[in-house]
Amino acid sequence: MRAVVQRVTEASVTVAGETVGAIEGPGLCVLVGVTHEDTPAKAAQLARKLWTLRLLEAPSPAADGEGEQGGDGNAVELSCSDLGAPLLVISQFTLYGDARKGRRPTWNAAAPGPVAEPLVDEVVTQLRALGAKVETGRFGADMRVALVNDGPFTVLVEV
Repeated sequence: MRAVVQRVTEASVTVAGETVGAIEGPGLCVLVGVTHEDTPAKAAQLARKLWTLRLLEAPSPAADGEGEQGGDGNAVELSCSDLGAPLLVISQFTLYGDARKGRRPTWNAAAPGPVAEPLVDEVVTQLRALGAKVETGRFGADMRVALVNDGPFTVLVEV
């Protein structure tokens, strides 16, 4: 599984003009891609990683001077689990697009909907079981995602 994780101050997803998921930050907007070899165990692993990944800023710099620095100099040392921060999880098959050859990407590495949908749902289920507040997009829909990236701060996570 592959996820593009963006630290946000707000994010939302709409389908046909209807807001189907929205969060107010600090929080994470997570685009999740599934490939053929992915399993429910990998979905659970990704959920644990997302819940505990230290991407959020503390209110002041780390006292010991350690830790990565965020955009305003504050240490990036807190996770969603530390703050109870929300996540917006959106399926994104295009994360497995391959544009190395030619001018048109191929999607061969992306799992088909009947395989991918239950695994994206499993990530959400596992996050909620860990105590996360999770909003979602709508699988297979033509979605419009709006967000304010805080930093900007974006990382790629693979499990």
